Amino acid sequence: MRLFTGCLHPASGEEQGNMTPQWLCSIGPGQGYIRTFRFPEDLEDDSTTFNPEYSHQVFGDDEVAFGYKGLKILLYYNAGNLSTLFRIEYTSKVNENFDCVEADDVESKIRKIIPPGFCTSTDDFVSLLEKEVNFKPFGTLLHTYSVHNEEAGEDITYQIYQADMTCPGFREYHERLQTFLMWFIETASFIDVDDERWNYFLVFEKYNKDGATLFATVGYMTVYNYYVYPDKTRPRVSQMLILPPFQGEGHGAQLFETVHRYYMSSPTVLDITAEDPSENYVKLRDFVLVKLCQDLPCFSSEKLMQGFSQEMVTEAQQKLKINKQHTRRVYEILRLRATDMGDPEQSRGYRLDIKKRLIGPYKRVQALIKKGQGCHNQVPAYGVCASPAIGTSPLGTDPCHQYLRRNNKKQRELAKMRRCLRPEELTNQLNQIDLNMQHEQLEESFQQLVSDYRRVLERLAQA
Repeated sequence: MRLFTGCLHPASGEEQGNMTPQWLCSIGPGQGYIRTFRFPEDLEDDSTTFNPEYSHQVFGDDEVAFGYKGLKILLYYNAGNLSTLFRIEYTSKVNENFDCVEADDVESKIRKIIPPGFCTSTDDFVSLLEKEVNFKPFGTLLHTYSVHNEEAGEDITYQIYQADMTCPGFREYHERLQTFLMWFIETASFIDVDDERWNYFLVFEKYNKDGATLFATVGYMTVYNYYVYPDKTRPRVSQMLILPPFQGEGHGAQLFETVHRYYMSSPTVLDITAEDPSENYVKLRDFVLVKLCQDLPCFSSEKLMQGFSQEMVTEAQQKLKINKQHTRRVYEILRLRATDMGDPEQSRGYRLDIKKRLIGPYKRVQALIKKGQGCHNQVPAYGVCASPAIGTSPLGTDPCHQYLRRNNKKQRELAKMRRCLRPEELTNQLNQIDLNMQHEQLEESFQQLVSDYRRVLERLAQA
C-alpha cells in the first residue's frame, strides 16, 4: 500500500501571502503519496498509489510545506502487517539565511503519527515484503465472503476478524493501522488502547502467491462498549475505514453487518450506536439495517401502511439491537417501498407522516423561545445551539439546522436579531418568517430524504 509518493506541487503565492511560492509545496488532497505493496515488483507499479483526503491534522489548515523544491514524501506500507517505509526527498531546501526563516520540519510532523520502527531504506523494505508470507490475521474469524473481480475474472475471498490487545503483535500492528485515520477521517484521533472496553474488527483479503496463502489489510472498525445501568452495554462505533483501493466493493456493508450480528448475539447488549456518524456512514447503516429488518413481521406491508408503531420499536430492539431512532428511519424507508407514490392518497399519507417527524425541531425551538429561557442574546438559533433541548435531529435531517447550514445569510440575520431584539420582539420576528421557512425547508428535506431512501432501496434490490 502506498500512501504518499511523488513530487508535491508548488502552492499558490496569492493564497500564501508574502511567502515565496517557489518554496511552498502543497500537501493536500490530490497529492498521491501513500502506497501499499504485496510484492517487490509492485515498487515499479504506480497504480498502487492513492491520495490522502485530508492532511490538515499533520500540516495545518493550509496543507502546505514551506522551504523545499521538488519535495517528495514516501510513505509505503506492506499490504499485510503494514510494516512501514518513510522518508522525504527534495531537490533543494532553503538555508538559514533565507530571511531568517527555517524550512518546515516535514519529517518530524509525520513522525508524530507513525510509530517508531519504520525503515528508511528501500532494500530494508523489500526484505520485509519477503516476510509477508508469515503474516496471519489477528483474533477470531467471524465471517468469510467473496467478491467477484471483473478484471481478474474470479472471486476473491475476504475475511473479517475480531481482535483485542491480548493478541500477540496486535498492539504494534494497530499502531501502524491507525495512522491511516489521519489521512482519511477529517477529525480523527487515536484511541486509548489500554482501555479494555475497546473491540477491534478487521477485514483482510485472502490471496495466494506461489502456493502460499497471504493476507492484505482492507479496513477496520473500532467499537467502544459503554455501560448502561444496571447490567447492559451499548456498543458505539467510533472509527470505521475501508482503504481506498477497496472502496466501492461492498466491504463496508459486510463489515457493518458482521459487527452488528456479533453484538446481536450478546444478551447484555442493549442496542448499537455510532459516534458522530458521517453522511456516508448513515447511508451504509440505512442499507444494512433495512436489510436486517425487512423480514420482521412488524414490517409487513400491511403494518407499514398503518404507521410507525411501538411493536416495531420493541421487535427491532429485542431481536436486532436497533434503537428507536434508527428503527424509525428503517420504517420510513420500508414504507416508501410499500407506498404507491403514483397514488395521490398513498403519496399524501407518506408525505404527511414524514413531515410530521421533520417539523419537530421547529416546535421545540418555538417552545424554548416562548418559555424565555436565558437572556435575549442567548436564544438559540434553529438547531445550531448545542443545547440538548434542541441539538441536531437524531436522524440527521433536522430541517432548521440544514436550512441555516446551507444559507449563511439567514444565519447572520438571525444572529443579528438575537443580539438586537428583546425576547418578545424576537419571538414576533421569528413567527413571521417561521411559516415560510418551514414550508420551504420541510419540502426540501422531504425530497432529499426520498432521494436517499430510494438509493437504499435500489441497492437492496441488487443485493
